[in-house]
Amino acid sequence: MTTADQRAARGSVDKFAQRRQMLALSASSTIAQRGFANTGLREIAKHSELSHGSLHYYFSDKDDLIAESVWLFKSECARRYDEAVATSLSCDELASRVAEEMSRTLRDESSMHRLWYDLRNQALFGTGFGETIVRIDELLEKMVWSILTRHAELAGRPSTLTPPLAYALVDGMFQHALIRFVRGDVDAVERLRRECEGLILASA
Repeated sequence: MTTADQRAARGSVDKFAQRRQMLALSASSTIAQRGFANTGLREIAKHSELSHGSLHYYFSDKDDLIAESVWLFKSECARRYDEAVATSLSCDELASRVAEEMSRTLRDESSMHRLWYDLRNQALFGTGFGETIVRIDELLEKMVWSILTRHAELAGRPSTLTPPLAYALVDGMFQHALIRFVRGDVDAVERLRRECEGLILASA
């Protein structure tokens, strides 16, 4: 294969991947609103501006589409804390900025977070989402640990937690807040902000 052929093939792959991402992002709100059990490619097409044919071409089945949608959302979420980690000048500033963002995403994007936990529960009963779940969990664990590592640097003392324990604490705290929030607890967002800020400040 010539260099030109290789470039053409790579360009074709890149365009396919970009189109997959665009479709997954476009379908994400419909998927999140309906949940895993009530979602199929036809239902997604019916309740969005996407065609069933295009979804079927770019995704092997609904599991493939849902996995891509959740991966794109959670990986974008994980990057939102990078600036706070890089630019915060004190422990209090870092804890406050991270807690504000975490409570905001709970309030504004609860349906997508609910889909993530739905997907993770489904992985307990089958292998279809296993690889995606592992990738997202690893990414989120690194995100949490980068926050606590920076806090430890600012505090001038080591973290009292390990990466797996830190992630388990944050994940459990967020999931419980999400459950309360979707059940109508109006104080869940502010409670999460306080709990998140307190956890970071107490971690070193």
